[in-house]
Amino acid sequence: MKKVINIVEDEKDLNELVKSYLEKEGYEVNSYLYYEDALASIENPNVHLWILDIMLDDKSGFDLIERIRQYSSDIPVIFMSARDKEFDRIIGLEKGSDDYITKPFSPKELVLRVNNLIKRSYKSIDNNLEVYGYVIDEAQRKVLHNNEPVDLTTKEFDLLMLFVKNKGTAFLRDKILEEVWDKNYFGSDRVVDDTLRRLRKKMPNLVIHTIYGFGYRLG
Repeated sequence: MKKVINIVEDEKDLNELVKSYLEKEGYEVNSYLYYEDALASIENPNVHLWILDIMLDDKSGFDLIERIRQYSSDIPVIFMSARDKEFDRIIGLEKGSDDYITKPFSPKELVLRVNNLIKRSYKSIDNNLEVYGYVIDEAQRKVLHNNEPVDLTTKEFDLLMLFVKNKGTAFLRDKILEEVWDKNYFGSDRVVDDTLRRLRKKMPNLVIHTIYGFGYRLG
């Protein structure tokens, strides 16, 4: 899943240059020239990092980060400014920025800073699994689709993980029963079919094949 970056820079040429470099690096980039335009996207949950110019039209990057921090206390923010003053750096840090780069700068340097900050900030997220458009956080036992949670029961999640970790492997019903319900489970193996039916309904994009007379396979 691509990380999304918002750039707020009123110098159009610099804005487009930074956008181009970040897109070549594989990021999805939204660029804004004006404070008010950027303000409208602050509550977008799909944004992973902001790059803010300090001097904007009638407001400043300092004003904008205050609004960003009202919505999210942990989304990374990088300031860029032509003013190489310790005072500005201190204010930026006090307002919750994560980095500060002074103009003129090499776009490659900014890209490196962005890469490092993204890696630090989303280390656990990067370890998530992604299949058929679903993001699976095994540690927290959560599934997201288009950033919306998919509500799974314990056994539905366990069954999902069995398939995801063994994509392409065909499983007998008895083997699924043993892996997900335990060897000492006493009951009908139809519980596998019922649980799978619910899983398919909740996650319709999953490609789980039925192998008649045998069992099931993901992919």
